[in-house]
Amino acid sequence: MSVLQRDPQDMLRVLDESGEPVGEVPDLSDEELVDMYREMRLARHFDTRAVSLQRQGRMGTYPPLSGQEGAQIGSAFALDEEDWMFPSYREHGAALHRGLPLKRTLLYWMGHEKGNAIPDDVNIFPVAVPIATQIPHATGAAWAKKLRGEDAAVVSYFGDGATSEGDFHEGLNFAGVFDTPNVFFCNNNQWAISVPRERQTASQTLAQKATAYGFEGVQVDGMDPLAVYAATRAAVEKAKDPDEDELRPTLIEAVQYRFGAHTTADDPSVYRDDDEVAEWRKKDPIPRLERFLRETGRLDDEAVESIESWTEERVATAIEEAESELRPEPEEMFTHLYEELPPELREQMAEFEALYEKHGAEAFLRE
Repeated sequence: MSVLQRDPQDMLRVLDESGEPVGEVPDLSDEELVDMYREMRLARHFDTRAVSLQRQGRMGTYPPLSGQEGAQIGSAFALDEEDWMFPSYREHGAALHRGLPLKRTLLYWMGHEKGNAIPDDVNIFPVAVPIATQIPHATGAAWAKKLRGEDAAVVSYFGDGATSEGDFHEGLNFAGVFDTPNVFFCNNNQWAISVPRERQTASQTLAQKATAYGFEGVQVDGMDPLAVYAATRAAVEKAKDPDEDELRPTLIEAVQYRFGAHTTADDPSVYRDDDEVAEWRKKDPIPRLERFLRETGRLDDEAVESIESWTEERVATAIEEAESELRPEPEEMFTHLYEELPPELREQMAEFEALYEKHGAEAFLRE
C-alpha cells in the first residue's frame, strides 16, 4: 500500500510504542537516524529550560512542545533545502532543524523583535500566533513557486483547532483548485487549548477533510518520528513531481499529545485528567526511537551520555547569548506592528508614554 494512497482512518505507523518496527523503516542512514534522535533530545531539553525560564520571570509566555518532538523533527527531516516552512507558534524543534538558531526562538518569547527576524539563508516564515492565518499564506507561496517553475514544496504547520477556522478551508480549497505544491501538516495534539478534539468536528479523522478538496489526506502516528518522516517525505516528493492522475497537495494529520500546557499562561489540570496524560506519556516519541536505535545497534549508553552533554551545553549557550541582549524598551511594543500606526494605536501609545513618564518604569514591573 502506498504511504499516501490509503484510507485516512488507516493510521500509518513504523514503530510501535515499544520501539519495535511494525512497518517499513525509511531509507535513512545510521547517522541520519541518530541525528534525528539527537535533535529530538535537544528540542525536549530546550523546552524544559524554556518553561523554567518563564516560571522564573526571565521570559514571557511560552508554548511548550514536549510530546510533539517526533512530529516536528520527523517532518522537518523530510524537507529539502529549497523547501519552505510556515510555522504556527509551537514549532521550535522543526525551526531549529531548518536552521533557526535557538537564541532567536528565545528572543522571540522574551519580546525581542530580533527573534522575529529570520536569517536570509533560512527558508522559514515568521511565527504565526493567530490560529490558521499562516495556511492561506503558505498556499499563496506555493502557488508562486509553481508559477515561477521553482522546484520547491511548502509545508505549513497548524493544530487541530485550526481546522475549525475558515482560513483552513480557504487555503486547502485554493490548493486543490490550483494544484499547488503544499504539504498541510496538522499537529493533532488532542486539545485546542481547552477544547477537545471531539468538539472540533464530527469527522472520524481530520485527514479525511482533504477528500473534499480533491487530494490525499493521511493520518500518521505523530509520536512515531519514522512514520512522520515517511509520510512527509512522500508528500514532499508528490508536491514536486506528482503522478499524472494526482494533485500536488497533501494533508497530514499527525496524531499526538502535548504533555504540558497550551502555553505557560494555561492550567491544563482544569480540563484534562492526569490519567489521560499518563496514558499518552507511554507513547513518548523519544524513548520509542531510542529503544529502536539501541536494539538495532545504532546507539549505546556512551552515545546517549554524549548527546545529553551536547544538548545541555548547546541550550545553556543559547540562553546565555539571549540573556546577554539588552531587554527591549516597553514602547517597542508599538514599533513593529504597522508601517504607520492607525489612530487608535497612536492614542494608546501616547497614553502609555504619558503614564510611563509620570510613574516611571517601576510602576509597570511586577514583584
